[in-house]
Formats: sequence, C-alpha cells, structure tokens
Amino acid sequence: MNRTLIIKGTEKLNRYIETESYRGYDPYDGIKSSIFKLPVLKSNKILRFGVQQFVKRFPLNLRPLLFIKKGYNPVTLGLCLQAYSNLLLIYPDKKDELMKKSYFLIDELEKLIPSGYSGACWGYDFDWEARYSKIPAYQPTIVATGFITNALFKFYQITNYEKSKQLCIDSSHFILKDINRTYEGNDFCFSYSPFDKQEVFNASMKGVRTLSQVYSITNEEELKVEAKKAVNYIIKYQTENGSWKYSKSKTGGWIDNYHTGYVIDCLDEYIKLTGDNQFKYNLLKGYIFYKNNFFHENKIPKFYNKELYPVDCTAAGQSLLTLCRFNDLELAENVAKWMIENMQSEKGYFYFRKFKNYTVKTSFMRWSNAWMFAGLTELLKNITFSGN
Repeated sequence: MNRTLIIKGTEKLNRYIETESYRGYDPYDGIKSSIFKLPVLKSNKILRFGVQQFVKRFPLNLRPLLFIKKGYNPVTLGLCLQAYSNLLLIYPDKKDELMKKSYFLIDELEKLIPSGYSGACWGYDFDWEARYSKIPAYQPTIVATGFITNALFKFYQITNYEKSKQLCIDSSHFILKDINRTYEGNDFCFSYSPFDKQEVFNASMKGVRTLSQVYSITNEEELKVEAKKAVNYIIKYQTENGSWKYSKSKTGGWIDNYHTGYVIDCLDEYIKLTGDNQFKYNLLKGYIFYKNNFFHENKIPKFYNKELYPVDCTAAGQSLLTLCRFNDLELAENVAKWMIENMQSEKGYFYFRKFKNYTVKTSFMRWSNAWMFAGLTELLKNITFSGN
C-alpha cells in the first residue's frame, strides 16, 4: 500500500513539474524583482540580503506582488534529469518518451553554461546575496555544478550518451582551474564559487564527487590525486560523533540534514569510484550519526540534528537519496509516505516547509519539487530492484 501511494505521489509531482515547464519560484529569488535594479537597491548588500531573507521566510508568497517571475533554474533541470534516469530503469517500456525529455534537459543545460570559465559550470537563475559573497545570476558555484554533473553522470551510466559524458569531463576543468582552494599542508578545501574562499564542507565534497566520477570514465590520475587531498581535508573536520558542521567559519557551526547527507553521499561516491577504501570507517560513522539523529518517530525528516522543525523538502528529498544509498528502504518508505500525506498538494507540488504551528505552502520548483522528484524516483528504483 505504501508503494502504491509513493508511485501515485511521484506521478502527480512529475505531471506538475512538466505542466509548469520546469519553471517556478525559489526561496532565494527575492531580489529578482525589477525594483532591485534601481541604483541604490542594486548595490546595497545589507538591504538586498535582508530582503532576500525576508521574502524567503515570510509565510505567504510575496513574489507576485514584487513582480518576480517564475525562474528557469539549471539545478531544477539537473535534478529532473536525475529523476528521468531513475525512471528509465523503472519503466523500460517508456524509454523513448523519457529519452526525449532527457535530451531536451541536457540541451537546455548546455545553453545555460556561462562563458569565461575553463569548463562547463552552472549557477542559479537569480542574483544571490550569500553571506560572504555576491553571486550574479547564472554565474557558477561548485554546488550547482556538482548537482548537475551528478545527474549527467548517472544518465551517462545508464545510456552511454556521449554529450552527458563530455559535459562531466568538461566540468572537471572548471573545478580544477576556476575554483579557489584553502590549503592546510598538502590538503585543501574547494571554495563555494570562483568569487569567494569559504570553507564549506559539503560544497568541497561536491567537487570531489565530480572529480571521482570523471576519474571513473577517464582514469586520469590527477583527478584521483586532487580529490583525495580534498577528502583528507574534510575528514579532519569530522567530529567525534561522526557529524560535520556546515563550514569552518564561526557562523557555520550548525549541523543539518541535507548538508550532512551531501557529504556522506559524495564520500561514498569517492570510495566506490576511486577504489580508495581508506575512509570507509569515516563513512560508516557519518551515516550512523545521520540515521540516528535526523528522523523523528522513524518517519519525519528532521532539519537539524537536535530540532525537528522546520520539516523541509530538500532535507526530505536528500534523506531518500542517502537512505537508499545505504539500503535503508523501510525508513525511506516511511519518510516518503509521511511527506506525501502531509506535505504534498492535491495539485502535485510539495509545500516548502512545515513548522510546529503552520505550514508554508508556497511551491518552489528547485528546492521542494525537483529534490522530491529525484528522491522519490530513487526510492522507487530501489524498491523495484530490491527483490522484496
């Protein structure tokens, strides 16, 4: 019965995403409004950052009032490609239809590559005032690039499609040549973007994952060597209980669900694709912490390790991906069932966040829908081939 519910919920979500042509609002698109092109508002970082956070946190959707249009986010396209890759395995009878959709997304992603960098890379479709940097619309981050190359790599593994392979290889040049590094001895942390030098652990590990994936294709030794240096750096900052903080900075000391999941998934990919088993204990220790600290009543994905609320769709989508990676399918099914019953609209989209006393029901295409699409299809793929 759970599986029927999950299949129907996934189908409703798929229809919604395609009906919207992959376009939608984003939690961080508050300064996409045309009023922020005015001279004073265009350059005042404090005001822009404050408004961006206010629009994100306000329980009602202010974007129509601010004349913010639904965006076309490269990460949304990447996550949907990842979902279609899963569906190709689940529904081989739908191959022609799914391949056509996948080719379209890859062609669109190719069009959205910004110029001026050493390889293929991607960003978000809006100006983003990060705490320590300003990243213009469509300018790249290692995070956005890492999500998209992961999807391209998975599609290549299933289909052997040459363009997706070449885009992954091309992206490794961006990571090696354009992303800044912070060194500790011979080891280093990749920066979040070419515009900063922040030491964000999950971001650096996304660079590691891309290098490892490309290494598995090309056997280029430099990729493995540089990836290991970055892994060494991150391992030094794993805490005694197995967790990782968000970043090395004083303001990045929190521990949350999806960023922890990112680190674990990327470390697992590194180990599997390079054959380097040195960090298997760290991986297991990290996953045990993750499983034991981020699920309330064995079904509700927690946002922080010590706090349940807000219940968040990116956290839920990543929970499904990480739990499936470690074959914890019963817990993953419980999470999917709870999310569909409590966080999915009748129209098919997922609500942004549930707090203790209210739910923010805004539909965010990247943050909520694309992540849940990737997570739910990953679960369905694993259920299909589990033999249970």
